[in-house]
Amino acid sequence: MLGLEVRQLGKSDYQATFLGFGALEIGRNWGLGKGSQVERPSEDVAGQVLNAVLDLGINLIDTASAYHASERRIGMFVAHRRQEYILASKCGEHSREPHTYYDFGYQAIKDSIDRSLELLQTDCIDLMQIHFGPDPEVVLDNGETVRAMVDAQKEGKIRLLGASTGGGIARRCIESGDFDVLQLGYSLLSRKDEALVDLCGQRGIGVLIRGGLGAGRLTPRVLPHMNALDPNTHAKISALLELLDGDADRLVTLALRFLYRNPNVTSVLAGSKNAAHVRKNLEMLELDIDESLIDEAIHVT
Repeated sequence: MLGLEVRQLGKSDYQATFLGFGALEIGRNWGLGKGSQVERPSEDVAGQVLNAVLDLGINLIDTASAYHASERRIGMFVAHRRQEYILASKCGEHSREPHTYYDFGYQAIKDSIDRSLELLQTDCIDLMQIHFGPDPEVVLDNGETVRAMVDAQKEGKIRLLGASTGGGIARRCIESGDFDVLQLGYSLLSRKDEALVDLCGQRGIGVLIRGGLGAGRLTPRVLPHMNALDPNTHAKISALLELLDGDADRLVTLALRFLYRNPNVTSVLAGSKNAAHVRKNLEMLELDIDESLIDEAIHVT
């Protein structure tokens, strides 16, 4: 299956499946809609989803300290399968349910990494990423966060350094030479960082994609919420649906195939609190779609 094809994660020895799993929704209220639509699942359902992800053959799980119960649930339900997945987490934005807070100081980052190791029930996290907040320039300027991550790397607690960012901050991260992997927001609906995806490829930096399905807007789940979209997004999705003769299921195919054909994309993080949705993403990626249709989709968005 295309979604289970592996791509090298930057210059590392890791081989990540093209479809990865974003573990935000299994730990924190999030998503398209309201009420129960955005509530995180029960413990049992979260465990079922995580094990289903691995059963399907997906080998990358991305979480964060700020995803509330996510790290703990990963440790609780799939720590015993640790050899089956690349584990990525984030530091800098910290959980204080129901909220989060930012602290990028040296000791805060060291403590956060130790806490993540404990919750995830592992002795090493494969990829630790900076979870930037409102003042990313300051974080890079003072260097404490990177220094703490490098020290944790020397101690064998993390293997690769990454950053979840975009725009000018992402470019600074690339130019710094400090990072093995960048996580970028990129999709048919938002291509402003496309040049950065390609620059990462040129520099041998792995690329994880967040928002590749437009936070649910490039899936059938968007249909009941069309009237709540901003005019620009509404126009783009309407144009895509017209291209697809109204078949909202094929939005997923179109969105994922757009990303799949970019060799600089390592893995697309598709999150869900429903195991059936994860399986459906893999299946939709398999459907045939003409390259010219992808070109048209780019043109209308």
